[in-house]
Amino acid sequence: MNILILTGKFGMGHYSASQSLRQQLQRAFPQACAEVVDLVAYAMPSTSKTVYQCFNLLVTRGSGLFNMYYKLTENAPSEFRPAFEPFFLDALEDLLSWKQPDAVVATHPLCAQLVSRYKKERGSALPLVTCVTDLSSHSEWINSGTDCYLVGSWDIRERLAAKGVDPSIICVTGIPVRSEFKRPVRRRAGRERHLLIMGGGLGLLPRREKFYEQLNALPNVKTTLIAGGNQKVYDRLAGKYENIQVLGFTDRVYDYMARADLVLTKPGGITLFETIFSELPILAWEPFLEQEKHNAQFLLSRGLGRTAPKDSEGCLAAIRALIYDDAALEQMSRHMRAMKGQLEEESLNHILAALAEERGVRV
Repeated sequence: MNILILTGKFGMGHYSASQSLRQQLQRAFPQACAEVVDLVAYAMPSTSKTVYQCFNLLVTRGSGLFNMYYKLTENAPSEFRPAFEPFFLDALEDLLSWKQPDAVVATHPLCAQLVSRYKKERGSALPLVTCVTDLSSHSEWINSGTDCYLVGSWDIRERLAAKGVDPSIICVTGIPVRSEFKRPVRRRAGRERHLLIMGGGLGLLPRREKFYEQLNALPNVKTTLIAGGNQKVYDRLAGKYENIQVLGFTDRVYDYMARADLVLTKPGGITLFETIFSELPILAWEPFLEQEKHNAQFLLSRGLGRTAPKDSEGCLAAIRALIYDDAALEQMSRHMRAMKGQLEEESLNHILAALAEERGVRV
């Protein structure tokens, strides 16, 4: 079986979910071919980097405009028509002709929209699975050509159904994460505390020096700070404080989550489910993007974590109030374990196995 996973690097969450799905499928079907393709990079090899840089500037410097667009279109009629659609459709047709997939999985709404449009215009029956990589029911994810939706929670399933999606094709799988996050460590109370701070793919971290001075002075707390792509923060802080270890990019975040008692981070969809599968309580910075506001509301309503103010003093107060509270931390971990028990993680494997049997394709 040949499975094509289409994504885009508008933020690293969509791409990360694609890699996790690829790992999952290769483990379930060793004889199958599961390949991840950045559709934007494929269609625009010489300019995609600039496109992504512009998007990053929009969400970091122009979040108000981004949020306005998001809210205006959140409940718009489905079947979004992306900008430069004919250009992207030509590139998609070329890619599908080359790869000849038995099924497509889309982890970005643009990819789902284009494959759906391709199926409609070409009369294709190519199976399309849309993996919603935020706790979102935004209309941009809804397309008539989607044969199955993978969503993060039962709430999202209900909201998509309310927008007209057939509930029988919505599977509550959680947002895909690497298998390494699914081996949680039972943390023991009464020992040295470990705080993990992550700034996401863009390395969005506090700038004030006073924050790190006071963080370093917290009694019996060791902090690991993953700066990601923020080279300025890394250069400024690496080796400066006795109780703060500073790292750049790492692909072993699961190792640091396994050692931590609490993580302070932005509430991206992928990060949220990495913490859920790791059973690691989360303290989320107050989000400024609409998708992340939904994610933060979800973690608060489910008792999975708390939010922290953006200002240094408020954030430090939130850390102090939680990292020493063994009862609260254990309760959050229990809620995460309970939520994992409600997920249908193997749904995609079952769907593709049934498809392969129907088509007589070897998996």
